Amino acid sequence: MTKRVVVTGIGLVTPLGIGRDDFFRRLLAGESAAAPIASFDAGRFPSKLAAEVTGFSPTEFISPRNARRMDRLSQMAAASARMALHDAGIAVDAGNRDRIGIILGTAFGSTEVATGFAGTMFTEGPRFVSPLQVPNTVMNAPAGHAAIELGIRGVNSTVNHREASAETAIAFAASDIRKGRADAILAGGVEILSEFFFEILTYFRALSPDDGGPEGARPFDADRNGPVAGEGAGVLCLESLESAEARGATPLCEVLGWGMSSAPAPPNDWPSDPQGPAMAMRKAIQSAGLAPADIDAVSASANGGRNLDRLEADALAGVFGETRGTPLVTSIKGAVGESFSSGGIRSAAMALSLREGVFPPTLGLAHPIRDLSFIMDKSRFAAATIGMVNGFSSGGTFASVILKRI
Repeated sequence: MTKRVVVTGIGLVTPLGIGRDDFFRRLLAGESAAAPIASFDAGRFPSKLAAEVTGFSPTEFISPRNARRMDRLSQMAAASARMALHDAGIAVDAGNRDRIGIILGTAFGSTEVATGFAGTMFTEGPRFVSPLQVPNTVMNAPAGHAAIELGIRGVNSTVNHREASAETAIAFAASDIRKGRADAILAGGVEILSEFFFEILTYFRALSPDDGGPEGARPFDADRNGPVAGEGAGVLCLESLESAEARGATPLCEVLGWGMSSAPAPPNDWPSDPQGPAMAMRKAIQSAGLAPADIDAVSASANGGRNLDRLEADALAGVFGETRGTPLVTSIKGAVGESFSSGGIRSAAMALSLREGVFPPTLGLAHPIRDLSFIMDKSRFAAATIGMVNGFSSGGTFASVILKRI
């Protein structure tokens, strides 16, 4: 017998705020976190904007001793994981720690630590490298640090699927809970902005303005010219409904299904054929036992990039038809930027939207590229029951997750 999987807690460290309440309030208000970069000198770059996390104090959530051992990426992950557990009302103890796990997505890991480590190694020599840096250079550092801080001993894994990393992590976690391998798993994604990472994105012309015009993220807009970089962490506490009911917890929503697919594409671009992402959406719908008409809202992966947005718009039209009705379509990357592992943040937003009956706008969208039911200039109230979150990765990896209001 398969178990039902529900979301019982949310933890967020985002450019729009720390914790779910501040984040969701500002998101619905139509605020954008895109601002001139403050964490490094962007004077030599054509792009000057980013959505950076501010006001984050790690020791509010992490013991000072452990916080000193973590880089900023792991601090954001551990803080979000703790918030998600607290929000779910789960206290870790000897009786449950072995049944609680963590699966996180990160596309690039701690680029800040990796570049500092390499710089010291090749300019001064290995003996000058700080031993504390070494554990933070690996991709699974955030999940490992979070597990140590929280004292959990269940499954511990890391997913690297670029822009689809967090959605894939959520799907893997839900699968484990559905099969009874865990009672609760913390799942989502984390990414940081660093000068090195920003330079790489600039080199690949993966930032606005990639071909002139005003800088800014305009998902699905005819005048889009690239994304704005972002960062942050979003973690959901996924739990079996049986476990949640035994604790007397009230679920936020149910993880109803998921689907994944791939398609041939250049390493840093998307395919032109929408069949790959359309397949992921159809698989998710099928796995949930639904029809396309049952989907009320979609949190899109679109970030203002020319090829991604066109691909996703075409895929959405292929799956749902090109009509102004359901599903509602929004992208919050105009507000929080493209952090590659934003699927945790966007899944949290979808869970909250389904629960509250209100969906955030797609900032920067004025001239839609297709006749879909976009939420444009302001938040929209809607009695929606089922939402889909898309994670479409450059290189041709696609994941869709379906959530249902309970």
